[in-house]
Amino acid sequence: MNIPKHVHMVGIGGIGMSALAQLLFSREVTVTGSDREESPTTRLLEEKGIHVAIGHASEIPAGIELLVYSDAVQADNPERQSAREMNVRQVSYFELLGEVSKSARTVAVAGTHGKTTTTGMVAKILSDAGENPTAIIGSIVRDFGSNFLAGRGDLFVVEACEYRDHLLELSPEILVITNIELDHTDFFPSLSALQNTFRAAVEKVPRSGAIIANPNDSNVAAVLQGAKARVIDYTQKVVGDLQLVGEFNRENARAALAAAQAAVPTLSQEAAVKSLSEFKGSWRRFEFKGETPNGALVYDDYAHHPTAVAKTIQGARDKFPDKRIVVAFHPHLYSRTKSFLKEFAEALSTADKAIVAPIYAAREANDTSVSNHILAEVAGGKAIALDTFDEIRAALLEEKGGTLIITMGAGDIYKVAEQITEE
Repeated sequence: MNIPKHVHMVGIGGIGMSALAQLLFSREVTVTGSDREESPTTRLLEEKGIHVAIGHASEIPAGIELLVYSDAVQADNPERQSAREMNVRQVSYFELLGEVSKSARTVAVAGTHGKTTTTGMVAKILSDAGENPTAIIGSIVRDFGSNFLAGRGDLFVVEACEYRDHLLELSPEILVITNIELDHTDFFPSLSALQNTFRAAVEKVPRSGAIIANPNDSNVAAVLQGAKARVIDYTQKVVGDLQLVGEFNRENARAALAAAQAAVPTLSQEAAVKSLSEFKGSWRRFEFKGETPNGALVYDDYAHHPTAVAKTIQGARDKFPDKRIVVAFHPHLYSRTKSFLKEFAEALSTADKAIVAPIYAAREANDTSVSNHILAEVAGGKAIALDTFDEIRAALLEEKGGTLIITMGAGDIYKVAEQITEE
């Protein structure tokens, strides 16, 4: 990689940015960065020796040769403006990730659901087999204690994001497609538009590579027609017992096994299945947080699409059939909530009780045509809307010992799970 010796990263606390920062740091690049607020990832970076400034300065530090910015950082950010004035080259996170991908055999894991878990599983299988991969994962994996796994430079396992066609920046030898459903409706106006991105990604995989997918899924089959590479049906793989709940995680494990075996054809099936059975999972993926003072069990999950919400609740019911399921849901994005209002309502209604927090706007402007109150009303009598985390925390603390609480969503709702288990 042609990367200079001093890189500054704006939005360094992002889950992908923080992993890329660790990769650069492991390759003896001086890395500095900034973010709006402290988070588990900024603390992780500090522990690893990468300094993170909280808040964005009016000027970037002296000596910077390259500025990397996250999707969440706009062009008018003061540090990006300073870089322009100093003629410092700027690239996005995904552009630089693409450069890393070009220099290595890349296993890219894409799909609407399950890509974080699948990426972590692939990295663990290959690591346990002594293949020493480098990996960037979309969450902190408990097995590694990080969202980054340091390894050799010529084998790269990476979670790939379809949003804004970022997936197309990568150069995978092996492309995993876990599944395809409409999402990111602020960018993709239709399922067919989303499929066009996946179709382009499929066509980029060389003839000598492999595409790991479920060709019996009609949404996926539609993007495989132009493939030059062989298509491997991951659903035919056999995996053993897992520590993770839900049939969806068994599907993730099958995809991971297929990808690892495509990368290393001599990989022992027995060893790979054993590795999967030991996989502990990652931060915010049905993560056990503890018990409330009343004895209710508390889990936290990142689910923010209706399908993921429904499958997580079903997985919880399968594991805890005698528990009352209470979900505290933090909707992510006005556009997603509005596009899937009915589907979210149906998913939440499968819980015994659902509490809906105000919508986490993230990158979007306020949209008064959709709200947590509207979602709760559509979901029916099992759902209520509360307007502050304080109210949600108080309501959850009233739950008794026969209850399983799941805080759920891509926003900050995990903080409530931490607070109610610390009471």
